[in-house]
This record gives sequence, structure tokens and C-alpha cells, in this order.
Amino acid sequence: MNKYLSLLIFIAAFQGVNAQYQTENLDLENNYIQPESIVKVGENHYFIDFGKAYFGNVEISSTQSQNDSLVFHLGEKLDGEFHIDRNPGATIRYRKSKLNQLLANEPVSPKMSPYKRNTTGAAIILADSIGAIIPFRYCEIENLKIPIESIQIKQKALHYKFNDDASAFSSSNAIMDSIWELCKHTIKATSFTGYYVDGDRERIPYEADAYINQLSHYSVDNEYTMARRTNDYFINHPTWPTEWLLHTVLMFHADYMYTGDIEPLKKHYDNLKLKTLMDLERADGLISSKSPNLTKDLILKLGFKKANTQIKDIIDWPPAQKDTGWKVALVEGERDGYEIVPVNTAVNAFYYYNLKLMTEIATVLNKTEDAAFYKKKAELVKTTINTKLFDAEKGYYIDGEGSSHSALHANMLPLAFDLVPEEHVASVAAFVKSRGMACSVYGAQYLLEGLYKSNEAEYANSLISDTVGDRNWWNMIKVGSTMTMEAWDVRHKPNADWNHAWGTAPLNAITRYMWGIKPKTAGFKVAEINPKLGKLTHTSIKVPTKHGFILADFKKETDKTDRYTITIPEDMSAEFILPKTLKKAYLNGKKVKRKALHLALETGTHHIKIAY
Repeated sequence: MNKYLSLLIFIAAFQGVNAQYQTENLDLENNYIQPESIVKVGENHYFIDFGKAYFGNVEISSTQSQNDSLVFHLGEKLDGEFHIDRNPGATIRYRKSKLNQLLANEPVSPKMSPYKRNTTGAAIILADSIGAIIPFRYCEIENLKIPIESIQIKQKALHYKFNDDASAFSSSNAIMDSIWELCKHTIKATSFTGYYVDGDRERIPYEADAYINQLSHYSVDNEYTMARRTNDYFINHPTWPTEWLLHTVLMFHADYMYTGDIEPLKKHYDNLKLKTLMDLERADGLISSKSPNLTKDLILKLGFKKANTQIKDIIDWPPAQKDTGWKVALVEGERDGYEIVPVNTAVNAFYYYNLKLMTEIATVLNKTEDAAFYKKKAELVKTTINTKLFDAEKGYYIDGEGSSHSALHANMLPLAFDLVPEEHVASVAAFVKSRGMACSVYGAQYLLEGLYKSNEAEYANSLISDTVGDRNWWNMIKVGSTMTMEAWDVRHKPNADWNHAWGTAPLNAITRYMWGIKPKTAGFKVAEINPKLGKLTHTSIKVPTKHGFILADFKKETDKTDRYTITIPEDMSAEFILPKTLKKAYLNGKKVKRKALHLALETGTHHIKIAY
């Protein structure tokens, strides 16, 4: 078999057969962006840099007419100074188009040929009025025979409504600041369909992509409609990886925590129960995609259109070279050599977290018996994982039942999902740190969460701001992308794109775990603020909520004194979690009781001093 045939079959399984979703009547808008620079590179030939890539086209207007044709080149990548790469490789975008003439005082955009793969089948289809668009930063114009001063050219950027002023971040780490801005721009720019889609290659929603996109979107804007629309999409359009299905409950729970609205939980409760994959459970509580209970009837109930759809554990993406035929930098893909056995730790860590969240969901919906049922199941799964899948001699988890191998993923996921008993957190975290960034940009979401939760903030911060090699976010900026990429580098995924929002883990990790700002109660009625700032000497953040914006500022005055200024908007309060190592704390000038675990912050501005 041709080595690429298996790859095509493997990828085709992702696309499925879905009804086309269109962007008509969604809150999409065009933003017209002026060039940052225009350079004449030859006779009648100009190079234009708009500063950042957006999805869209250019719009050109002129005070003079040109009856001769103009040639336009749009692209994301350069292959030399002032020259767009005409053959950028992977799924990095480039398009050439022609404008037959330019009429005075009539704004016009050149027409581009669409890519078949992202404008047919399961792709989210753009309205006809939008036309073909691509992500691009650069433009070249050839055969411009009228003076450049007579024309005005703009980047016509399409995106979902977005409040640029709803969020902000700065710190004493300039690299971290750059990564945060990269991620924020990605969230805005990739919203061009009104759904959380994977990237420009397919423009299809996938659960794992969407969940990271959702958390990052919530961290920079208080607009929740796009997340809810995407969540609804997955009810009847699931995708086949086991872990992707197990993100569905996470997305609906996040929607509830940020909005406080229980209606989606009510409406889709029965489907969420199915999406936990509880039907695949065996007597000891663990699940397997190889279970005989995964019948054709269950496949259809889960929302798949074909009863013969194969659900398969994915662990991380891209998978091993043997699965794809790609010649990649790591032949095991992004799995850290994970041994995928039928009953594995990664899938069951997700399953435990699903049960934990379903306990909360059932409680909110006053389904008391269900809540007790899920709580009991969660306890059983946690006990079984820690009994059967934990290597007591080594002090960390194995990949699954019957395996003697331990990969990063088998340990970072238990850390992220609060599965690790307190007495083993240190040894599991130490193993996780020993593996470095042995996961994909997707897996990095859970790596960062697990590290911050296990009090490894300084190491997590170092991963976010790492500049060595290519397995970091800085490499995305270094190679020229202005959005997070699908993979660390194209050598790790030969068809990777430069516009994948699942690469924005640092944004939501900084907001939700480094600064520790997230809803404690549904609808952000009460916020939790639990800073784990590592060695940063100063940092400020603005976090959107449905009630307004939380403002937080930190300064390390001395080695033993920290100062925080926190502003809480109206109609909400917050709990500021105090570090366990403090000696004294002061709230608005008043000394706090020594045994206090947190500070209650009401609406308004508060000054907190902590001495060590």
C-alpha cells in the first residue's frame, strides 16, 4: 500500500459526513486595516505588510483608473525580504489573483479561487456574499501603472465581533507578554466562521480544538454566543477520537460556569450522559474504546451518522509515524512513546473528569440521585486508576493496564484532573518535569494546567517563555507566524497550518492558573483569584466576566514582600487565595488573621500586602 494512502484514509475519518453549516446572519464583521509599510521592490511592483495575518482579502480603491490588469499575491509567509513565498508548504496559505482593471472611486477586491477542502463537505461554509478568503499578512501588487499615491489598499479582515479592550496582560517577562499577545490575536482572527474551527485547512469544529479555543476566548472577551453555538454543533456532529468525545461535557460545564445559564445543561443532559462514554465501563469503573458495549446502536446515539464509525484513542496529535506515513521529527508523533493499550490511563483520566463534572451538573439540575450516582462512579474510577495504573515503586503512572511504560500524557492528565493523591503529587510532578515539552500544542493545555495545580508555576512559566529549539510558542513567532500554529513546527506535522487556536494554551493558562482568575460559582457571581506567579517581579491583567472586568496588579517590593491591587466589578465578589507560606497579610491596611485561607473581596478596589 502506498504510504500516503493510509494517511489519506486516516485523515478522511476526521471529516465525516455532516450537513453543511453556514455563516449567514452571524455576528461577523469586517475590519479594514491600513498597511504598516509599503515598499517598492521593482518597476510597477510593490510589497505591503499589514503587520498581522487575518482571514480575508484586500480592498483597493483609487483616485485614478487603470485599464490594464493588476496581479495580486497574498500570503502568510515570506521566503526573502519583501517577497511572499509562492510555495510555502504544509497548509501555509498563498494565493495569486488578477484584477482586470481598476476603476476610479470604486472600491474592489480581487477574486480568489477557494480551496476545495475547506469549502465543501463538513466545513463551515461562508456566506456567498463573503467570497473566497485566506489568512494572510502580506500583499504584493504587480503591474501597478498608476502612482502608488493614488491608491488606498486595506486588509479586509473578517472576524466575529470582538472587544479588543476587554482584556490585557503585561509582566516582567517580555517573551511571555509576546506569547500572550500572539494567542489573543489568534482568538480574534480565527473567529471568522462564527464557530470554533480547527484552522484554515479544514474549517471544521473538533471538540479538543474547540475546548481550548473556548477557554482562551473566555479569557479575552465576555462574549459567549460563539462558544454556545459550537457546543450545540457537537451534539449531532461528534468526531471519532475517544478523548475528543470526552471534551463535550467539559465544554458545556465551562459554558455554565462562565454564564450561569443552566438551559443548555437541561436541554442536552441526556446527550451529555452518553458523551461521558459511561456505557463502555467495566466492573472496576474503567472504560475502553475496545469494549464490546461500543455497539452500532450506541455509535448512532452518540450522534454519528454512520453506525460503522470507528472510535479510536488518540492520546495526542499528530500521532505516530506508523499511523500516518509522515516522516516527522519524532517517529512516535507527539505521544512521548505512549503505549496505547485497550484500557489506558489517558482516556480514563478524561473519563474521571467527566464523571466529576457530571456530578456538579446533576446537582445544579436538582437530579439528586444522578449526582450521587456520578459521585460514586467518580470515586470508584479514581480508586481504580490509583490502584491499577499507578506504579508505587516509581511514584508515577503507567500508560495503561498491562503496560510497563510511562509517558508524559499518562501523568500530566491525572495532575490536571485532580486524580493524584496528595502524597504522590511531588513524584508525579517531578516525572512530568523530566519529560519536558514531550507533547503537542494541544497536549500543552493539560501539561500547563497540571504544573500550575501542583505548585510548579516557575517551571510552567519557563515552558511558556522558552526560546530554545522549536518545541515552544516562541518558535511560532520566530518562523514568522502571527497566530498560533497547529504544531510546534512543520517538521513535526508536514501539513500543519499557521492559524490554529488550539495552540493558545498559554493565554488561558496565564489567566486561569498563573493569575488563577476563574469563576468560583456559576456566572462569575464569585470569582476565585489564586495567583501562582513564580519569579515574576510585576504583572498586570484585565479579565472579562459577564459582570464587567477584573483588574489585577502585582509588584514584588522586596524578596519578602508582595503587593496586589485587585478591582472587582459590580454585582460580584471574589475570594483571594492566600499562599500557605505567608507570615503576615494585610487587606486594605488591616492585618489579616493568621489562620485565614482566603480574603473576601467585595465590589471595588482592594490593596493586599503579603509578607513572607
